[in-house]
Amino acid sequence: MKFVSFTRLGTRGFGAVVDGGVVNLTRRLGHRSDTLKSAIASDALASAAEYVDGRAPDFAMSDITFLPLIPDPAKIFCIGVNYEEHKAETQRPDVDHPTIFTRWGDSLVGHRQALIKPNVSNRFDYEGEMAIIIGRGGRNIPAEKAFDHIAGYSIFNDGSVRDFQRHTSQFTPGKNFPGTGGFGPYLVTPDEVGDYTKLPIETRLNGEVLQKATLDDLIFTIPTLIEYISTFTPLTPGDVIATGTPGGVGDKRQPPVYMRPGDTVEIEVGVLGTLVNPVMAEM
Repeated sequence: MKFVSFTRLGTRGFGAVVDGGVVNLTRRLGHRSDTLKSAIASDALASAAEYVDGRAPDFAMSDITFLPLIPDPAKIFCIGVNYEEHKAETQRPDVDHPTIFTRWGDSLVGHRQALIKPNVSNRFDYEGEMAIIIGRGGRNIPAEKAFDHIAGYSIFNDGSVRDFQRHTSQFTPGKNFPGTGGFGPYLVTPDEVGDYTKLPIETRLNGEVLQKATLDDLIFTIPTLIEYISTFTPLTPGDVIATGTPGGVGDKRQPPVYMRPGDTVEIEVGVLGTLVNPVMAEM
């Protein structure tokens, strides 16, 4: 199944994607969940198919405003330099453990919503990624049990303000300007995804393909990431792990290619769909 988070007429909710639109699941599943995160936490999504089967959509896609898939995440982990091609273009050395930094929830926007280019920088870069959403929490999760803890998969644009990212060795400032990253449009359940390593990933800026890879190119696999992260912090339902970006980022191109107001960036990841965001200037 596919799920979305949205607003409609000023009210937040979540629902299941069906032919023709969205079935509104807000407060209609077990535990009367208000958000997709709370539905994941209460395991209410397991009953969604029974509720949705044969039901006509409540809203057309054009009737909703997409929110970041998990609007209220407790933790967002981003994995840096996790494709060989990207490691080569950044000239980073081999490492024994994943490079991890964090984003905050207000740095993200939903599908079709505008990414905000900060006025203080002209080095606003795209990073197409696949994200995983934690379904069942835990600490010290062994790699062989990792897939039991995944609620689903989605798409992430780890929009990066490169000069602020490189003010020091710490990435945090360049990754957390408000509205600089995209997340969505759907949570796609593992049964629809199958073997994630077979998924293609492609980033397009104004229709031009700038990143292209498959998920089997990841240096640190999803089980490895879940095992490692859960050693230093408990994972909780709705936590997000963005798994890294392929080579081809704008900052390493000659000449560099950055996102500008008026641009449109699209990230397509196989059955996960396509995350589309226009770019606008900070007001």
